[in-house]
Amino acid sequence: MLNTKFIADVFNIAMIVPSIAVTARRLHDINRSGWWQLIGLIPIIGWIILIVWCATDSDLGSNQYGENPKAIPA
Repeated sequence: MLNTKFIADVFNIAMIVPSIAVTARRLHDINRSGWWQLIGLIPIIGWIILIVWCATDSDLGSNQYGENPKAIPA
């Protein structure tokens, strides 16, 4: 029988790549490189900066990474 720790570990490993992709996309929305997520490796200060950036509203108009996803009409 599988224990819950093993299942949780498999789930966490499976979510690493999607988490990196989503965070890179979010940083591109505010005109920052996806490499800025490495700032999260700095304990506490880096986490706070990354959370603030991820909560920041997207740039108006387009930037070097493309159009603002909110500006595209549905």
